[in-house]
Amino acid sequence: MKKLNINRLFLVGILSLLSLSCGDLDLKPENQITSDVVYDDFGNYKNVLAKLYGGYALTGQQGNQGGDPDIIGLDEGFSDYLRLYYNLQELSTDEAVISWNDGSLPDIVTVEWIANNEFIGAMFSRIYFQVALANEFIREMSDENLDSRGLTEAQKTEARIFRAEARFIRALSYWHALDMFGDIALVKEEDGVGSYFPERVERIALFEYIESELLAIQNELIDAKQNEYGRADKAAAWTLLTKLYLNAQVYTGVERNSEAITYASHVINAGYTLDPNYDHLFLADNNSAEGIIFSINYDGTNTQTNGGTKYLILGSITGSMNQADYGMSERWPGLRTTKNIVNLFDDITGATDSRAMFHADGQTLEINDFTKTTQGYPVTKFKNITSTGEPGSNMANSFPDTDFPMFRLADVYLMYAEAVLRGGTGGSTATALEYINALRERAYGDESGNISAEDLTLDFILDERARELCYEMHRRTDLIRFGKFSNSDYVWPWKGGVQEGRPVNSRFDLFPIPTAAILANPNLKQHDGY
Repeated sequence: MKKLNINRLFLVGILSLLSLSCGDLDLKPENQITSDVVYDDFGNYKNVLAKLYGGYALTGQQGNQGGDPDIIGLDEGFSDYLRLYYNLQELSTDEAVISWNDGSLPDIVTVEWIANNEFIGAMFSRIYFQVALANEFIREMSDENLDSRGLTEAQKTEARIFRAEARFIRALSYWHALDMFGDIALVKEEDGVGSYFPERVERIALFEYIESELLAIQNELIDAKQNEYGRADKAAAWTLLTKLYLNAQVYTGVERNSEAITYASHVINAGYTLDPNYDHLFLADNNSAEGIIFSINYDGTNTQTNGGTKYLILGSITGSMNQADYGMSERWPGLRTTKNIVNLFDDITGATDSRAMFHADGQTLEINDFTKTTQGYPVTKFKNITSTGEPGSNMANSFPDTDFPMFRLADVYLMYAEAVLRGGTGGSTATALEYINALRERAYGDESGNISAEDLTLDFILDERARELCYEMHRRTDLIRFGKFSNSDYVWPWKGGVQEGRPVNSRFDLFPIPTAAILANPNLKQHDGY
């Protein structure tokens, strides 16, 4: 598959058309190019779609801290969608701490955030920025507009595929909002633009909207594995549906595990295979790795940002580590994991289970002070090195070619097994065991790590998800689904603001609606406890 080149962003007047008067966003209008000019040329359609995909990887119009960011109120490098998502999904859990004291970042590590936390506010704005871009593009791709532009039938067909992909992108960002913020304002393409306050919807209504969108577009998207690498296809929609259904008990109070099994099976039967080398999934040429369903793409020459995989790689290089071994020319010491994750492995060297990717030399396992970079083990998972040992295309400036695998087959295997164990129908324990052992055989290189049916429990699944998916931005959602994030005896270093960790209030299962958003839109309501 050809790789989607998201650096070819056609930065037209689209931003000037997207301002939501609710004030949730710091959008920058002022562009004289109108949509009529843009969409008069069919060649621009894909370029605008690329901006939607680029919204997950890039921070603005210039690239590399260019001074023209998508959102304001935070350093442009910090405002990257994936970097913000990592901070909220990982730093709030046992998988990561960071030594930096930038703003309110330490409050995320200690699970003590408040409603005006700037990183939470930036994530909220990023989500709505993506939604706004998608809504405008979907409006422009309406059948009425397509019919009015003198397009060929083939062009209309392709445009409808673009439209379905934009609806997927919107659903993905709304799922992030559903998972992190709960009750929010729902803005759709038919709401248009202008001066109004979007209505707040409850979490269950947002769940139903995302579900309906994904079900509606699944047959409009290109078949699994047939689209350009980095663009959404049917399998991406099915994977997101699986995630939606697996977490339905949290979101709606009603379990939907049978549906999770159904859509996980759709993905599994779509022809994906596990890459035989686990580490290939996180290297500079992981665009050729097997088992990636949907990725956020980076290119060291053409897609330059201080977020994304650059943040994951540079932030993890500390102490005695050599940045050249990771395909980089600098380091940003800060990110490490806690003993809770390290202790999930009997052998932390990686010689037994290849997923044990830690740097222990010169580091202490205990984290008595998370601002000290020598305390805690860095995770060495992401690298700007190819599978043949060569550095990425722009090692000199430390911009990686390493893509981020947002959805991959191993996660779907694990979700299938969990849904079976939670009582979902349409699957079997035997099949679930087969999938789990396939992951473990890849990790161990043989059958020595295989488990039996008696070993396959929900507690095992939670631990196996941490072993397989560490740093891939699932952990907060997983801990909440398993009832171990708040009001739980499960603790980790610095949870609740103390070194030994302590339970936290259940309000932290949701991030607060940012204070600025509530002031801008009176229809929004703060969660209890904030």
